[in-house]
Amino acid sequence: MDYKRARLIYNPTSGREEMKRRLPDILQRLEMGGIETSCHATTGEGDATRAATEAIERGFDMIIAAGGDGTLYEIINGMAEQEYRPPLGILPLGTTNDFARALGIPKHWEYACDLIIQQYTRALDVGKANERYFINIAGGGSLTELTYEVPSKLKTMIGQLAYYMKGLEKMVRLRPTELLIQGNGFAPIHEEIMLFLICNSNSVGGFERLAPEARLDDGLFDVIVLKKCNLPEFIRIASMALRGEHLNDPHVIHFRTDQMTVTTPDYVQINLDGEYGGNLPGSFQVLPSHLSIIVDESGDSSYN
Repeated sequence: MDYKRARLIYNPTSGREEMKRRLPDILQRLEMGGIETSCHATTGEGDATRAATEAIERGFDMIIAAGGDGTLYEIINGMAEQEYRPPLGILPLGTTNDFARALGIPKHWEYACDLIIQQYTRALDVGKANERYFINIAGGGSLTELTYEVPSKLKTMIGQLAYYMKGLEKMVRLRPTELLIQGNGFAPIHEEIMLFLICNSNSVGGFERLAPEARLDDGLFDVIVLKKCNLPEFIRIASMALRGEHLNDPHVIHFRTDQMTVTTPDYVQINLDGEYGGNLPGSFQVLPSHLSIIVDESGDSSYN
């Protein structure tokens, strides 16, 4: 058997600590499949980024991200600027796993391990936001802040429900923000907006139809801008988004681009894959086919 060396970077607190419980079984299954795996348990913010960079410097054949979208975001940022970028496998064991859902990577750890053992890869786009990187979503506006405002202990205790609780709290305080958006392939947009989302995939915040035409390997972002609206209008549009029927609403602006800038006279934070990514102004661009991600060759695997 031709063995490969992998570095498994995992968040021991993600997904109600399932990864920590499953670790011996995961290592055994990967070993039986020909992947010699060593581990790094993250200890705090930024640690997964450092661990990914170190794994590349040590010449590992692949990196495996185990956790949720936050862990994956940090690992992407440790890989994106390196000249050598080994294949990336994903064990979606976090509270939110939007990127794994978009790719159909199985949520069950056994099937996800088997996918990694097969080692079939696709070259996928990566987004760059100022000096940071994202793989799934960038955005701004008060509602996008809830993903990194939810305490990690609360996520460990009650999982996805923690986000819904925080969302209800923020909805009553929604305020529009003045933005100027400029870039390739669309007319400048100067509006008061509730939020903007720069989508690399079709799975965002648990909404699988938020950007129904988005593709991970087309070299383009799908951008959604929600113009100023009141709370009943916002709730109506959100319910439409669950069905993928929101793009034709007059409050919604939708376009595709490979590069854009966003400026504002206000204080607006940037959300990158659910994590705090600095503040506006922001410059966003697509890096086409920048990372090789391990996926199902048949395309039949399912997150659920």
